[in-house]
Amino acid sequence: MFGLGSTEMILILVVVLFFFGAKKLPELARGLGKGIREFKDATKEVKENIEKATSEDK
Repeated sequence: MFGLGSTEMILILVVVLFFFGAKKLPELARGLGKGIREFKDATKEVKENIEKATSEDK
């Protein structure tokens, strides 16, 4: 994943746990998931609008 090995991923996880703590981690993951979902929805909407505009031009 992204050219990172298992050692690097474990090190990143330990650093994140150190900075944010175990209690904040689920909250951060939930917020990240919501952000990704909103981004996907927005890109889907833009794609549909572009496809609609190009089909109307024909």
